[in-house]
Amino acid sequence: MSNHLKSATSPYLLQHAENPVDWYPWCEEAFEKAKREDKPIFLSIGYSTCHWCHVMAHESFENGTTAEILNRHFISIKVDREERPDVDSVYMSVCQAFTGSGGWPMSIFMTWDKKPFLAGTYFPVRSRYGMPGFADLLNAVAKRWNGNREELLHSAEQVIAHLKYSEPNDRDVNDDHLFEKAVKLFSESFDRTYGGFGAAPKFPVPHNLLFLTLYAKQKNDSDVLEMVEKTLTQMRKGGIFDQIGHGFSRYSTDKYFLAPHFEKMLYDNALLMMAYAAAYMATQNHLYLDTAEKTAQYVIREMTSPEGGFYSAQDADSEGVEGKYYTFTLDEIIAVLGKEKGKCFSDTFDITAGGNFEGVNIPNLLKSSDLDSNFSDEMQKLYDYRKKRSRLHLDDKTLLSWNSMMIAALSMLYRASQNEDYLQAAIDAQRFIEKNLSENLRLFTSWRDERRLESGFLDDYAFYVAALTELYHSTLNGNYLEKAKRFCNEAVKRFADGKNGGFYLSDSSDTELFMNPKESYDGAIPSGNSVMTYNFVRLYQLTEDEEYKELAERQIHYMTIQAQDYLAGHSMFLLAKLLYDNPPEHVVIALKESSDLEKIKGRLPLLANVITVSKSEEYPLINDSTTFYVCKNHTCFAPTNTYGR
Repeated sequence: MSNHLKSATSPYLLQHAENPVDWYPWCEEAFEKAKREDKPIFLSIGYSTCHWCHVMAHESFENGTTAEILNRHFISIKVDREERPDVDSVYMSVCQAFTGSGGWPMSIFMTWDKKPFLAGTYFPVRSRYGMPGFADLLNAVAKRWNGNREELLHSAEQVIAHLKYSEPNDRDVNDDHLFEKAVKLFSESFDRTYGGFGAAPKFPVPHNLLFLTLYAKQKNDSDVLEMVEKTLTQMRKGGIFDQIGHGFSRYSTDKYFLAPHFEKMLYDNALLMMAYAAAYMATQNHLYLDTAEKTAQYVIREMTSPEGGFYSAQDADSEGVEGKYYTFTLDEIIAVLGKEKGKCFSDTFDITAGGNFEGVNIPNLLKSSDLDSNFSDEMQKLYDYRKKRSRLHLDDKTLLSWNSMMIAALSMLYRASQNEDYLQAAIDAQRFIEKNLSENLRLFTSWRDERRLESGFLDDYAFYVAALTELYHSTLNGNYLEKAKRFCNEAVKRFADGKNGGFYLSDSSDTELFMNPKESYDGAIPSGNSVMTYNFVRLYQLTEDEEYKELAERQIHYMTIQAQDYLAGHSMFLLAKLLYDNPPEHVVIALKESSDLEKIKGRLPLLANVITVSKSEEYPLINDSTTFYVCKNHTCFAPTNTYGR
């Protein structure tokens, strides 16, 4: 029997639509029912490709006994964190305040007026590992709600007061050696043997690599570049990179980058494409370009809708087993490729009878020195075989912010590769957003089944502005730049905190929660505040509009305060400040013919600020040909008819 999730569009909510738990989506009906029946609310937050969300669902939410307890004593609400980043952000702060950590599935107990009094993540169905069983926890909460509610409400008020404590907006700003301090932190945590930062599990955090690449290039620091190159090479060789079908998994469970958590997220692949493209432009190492291109080919092949938008994620699990889709036995390899080819492939990709991961094998190149072996025919056979053998769940909703990241990544990759396919994919996705997720200057967060959901949040505007700016850089089409300016100005109007600086996650006139977070810390993706810093810097350098300069300086001041306690967690802001302090080349192109743009676009440096003009007295043509006027470090060079690659 279906519950109240049956008409949802979110794949995550639909996964729970047939649970015996009487789930509600986040809606007023649920909160009013809780108030009317004097029940606490159990809020469960997750996403459709989350392995431990699946585990808790199978153990508890599909369990009739547990469902009966929930239905009798609670009103249960299910939220897709990707559709409601505001709900996720606020209650993740709650979870961290209660437990010192966070993650998904997130489990929140709260009042009907949305005040949380208990929080956690995954709970096993029965007590183990020092964790309470979920049914026992539910009964204990229900007993306290009915017998000692004042204590729970006091707990709620305490955590809310803690979270609403005013942010440090009046601290002295110390930006002396800001970049060097951050680089020192990265250097101290760098794994010089296996690449990456910190101990297992290892997350790619590609925006850290982007900052370090730019820093290394600007400062000519070979030691910093070595950290980037070691990490990118190790990830490319490891099992975190799908050697058969390409693209990157979420993170590595070990220090070698061998065994990943197998889910693939659109945002990881977008940001990693940027990191590899930037590293290629800095080093001309073809391995990095090849990796970025293979990742793009995976996205275009498996994660792109017929209408041009990009899907959100692929699951880690197949047939209830994490990684089953991606792993092979030696016998399977031999059966698919034949004895001779199979042995050669297995020797190269670490395939053994005993396996390299729980008795099976994750293809990888960590033990191989030959990264250029051509196994294209064998790869195609194994790719076709595993698609027939089992299938992956696809989260096929289209998220505006994640699509914007991929548009930016494909635009950057086009400039690194000159492959028009990548630019066309980016243009198609932007058109998809314009058609389905935009109405005048209003953006929407999610699209699925011909329905768009939720007014856009800060991240939607911030990443879309960045995407439009990157499309401008790749096409030199001024329409993209004008759109970027309009949506940037709208973001300021909707989300800026005019009093204390920074930007709220939600439109302050539209928030329904007890707090409206201002996220500055870069997690798996850069924060909206970091990306807005980047947008202001880029738009100022492109337009020379003093308004963007003032916005950039104000936002840099705000972010410098926020970043003081942990600089390594604010790498996208640091990248933006690097660009502000050391602007890239400013290039004015005086066009003889508008058709000359086709010969120029895509052949300029990754970060150059480029504008085009018609010939004039200020910018005359040299030799009666399209002419480039280049300035850098407050110095302008002689006009030239050739520039770029």
